Amino acid sequence: MAKDRLSFVCEACGQGYSKWQGQCTECSAWNTLAPGQRHDLTEAPTAAAGARAGRMASLAPASSLQALSDIAFEDMERQPTGIDEFDRVLGGGLVPGAVVLLGGDPGIGKSTLLLQAMASILKISAQQSVLYVSGEESAGQLAMRARRLGFDGPVSQQLKVLSETSLEKVLQAIELAQPNVLVADSIQTLYTEMASGAPGSVSQVREVGYQLTQWAKRTGNAVFIVGHVTKEGALAGPRLLEHMVDTVLYFEGDAQASFRVVRAVKNRFGTVNELGVFAMTERGLKAVTSPSAMFLSEAQLSGADTGRVHEPVSGTCVTVSLEGSRPLLVELQALVDDSQVPNPRRLAVGFDGQRLAMLLAILHRHAGIACFDQDVFVNAVGGVRIQETAADLAILVAVVSSLRNRPFAKGCVVFGEVGLTGEVRPAARGLDRLKEVARLGFNRAIVPAANAPKTGIKGIEIIGVRRLSEALAHIS
Repeated sequence: MAKDRLSFVCEACGQGYSKWQGQCTECSAWNTLAPGQRHDLTEAPTAAAGARAGRMASLAPASSLQALSDIAFEDMERQPTGIDEFDRVLGGGLVPGAVVLLGGDPGIGKSTLLLQAMASILKISAQQSVLYVSGEESAGQLAMRARRLGFDGPVSQQLKVLSETSLEKVLQAIELAQPNVLVADSIQTLYTEMASGAPGSVSQVREVGYQLTQWAKRTGNAVFIVGHVTKEGALAGPRLLEHMVDTVLYFEGDAQASFRVVRAVKNRFGTVNELGVFAMTERGLKAVTSPSAMFLSEAQLSGADTGRVHEPVSGTCVTVSLEGSRPLLVELQALVDDSQVPNPRRLAVGFDGQRLAMLLAILHRHAGIACFDQDVFVNAVGGVRIQETAADLAILVAVVSSLRNRPFAKGCVVFGEVGLTGEVRPAARGLDRLKEVARLGFNRAIVPAANAPKTGIKGIEIIGVRRLSEALAHIS
């Protein structure tokens, strides 16, 4: 008699196990093993399994060995989407045959962004054909969204939509419509008969992603895939999906706020960590041409624009963060207060909390300023996430300003990495950062001595420092 075995599959990486265990040994994730399909150990392969094996074999025909120098290639012409900030994140436009995975929190605006991008593509070129497949909304709901976004007659006639969750039916519609760009919203709602499990399971997401990717590579048409995220902020499903696609974008921001940020965490055709900034309005998402002003308060802008008068505030400092190829001015705020608990709190929003604790230890050791009995809170204004170390010096300046209740000089920008020995290390592309500072009208900058240009920059006073103590001496 055939013996059944219950298998378990890791929801994070797709690794299979014969019995349940707390931690996946492949990706080290905890409590991610879920029951999989019952397998009959003596049963012959099913028809679906045989068809899947034959399909995979046909997609990988044997080829002869070639020398790299003998392979002919052509530069691929990028297709602009018509949305400058979106094109920046994509690396200059959409590459034919590219597969783009867009993830984000529910309600952040993923569908709105892609619907606007598809309409913009059709406005640029009437020869383009777009198919928008939605497994979450009906065709009527998509029409209501398009009407709210103000799509005109020609675009609404050229943009084809399909409300379907079966991948086989979607592929049939693709053969009829022959689109140049395909949108799958979302991959967790699609399912295929070639894989077991419910829609959104590891096997289904892997198989659907594989078939969509192969269609894009075989035809040279672009595919946008919308993906859900977990409560930790990572893309749901197997990590194999992120390896499979060409570009991975994260749509970040507070759903209740008006600003959104699209960040590229993987891009085979462009710069990683490139940033695109949008504002959510009644007519959809609008690109923000000057995102630096978005992350600065009126008090900070008054230092750059003499037409505004605001009193300086203690505990704030402006830094320049490099997001991809774009220097971005960000205001950092710090609050230092007497702790009422035995273990003072250290909280960082938009910044690594572990690095904040390290910086406070450097501040005590090399500047003689102790915060061991103080609660320290650091926040990056506007919801931006700073992932580089060039903001170290600005964070410590803001902390010292709040601790002493002494406002920092208006119109001044600070950046530089702080080492464990108290030295101020140079930041990458320091000249580009200083040019952005001068463009926005700031008149003073405290930077690492290695980043201070010898010829200077017109309209801005540049102060080069080598030690943390030198930088703190300039706080007025």
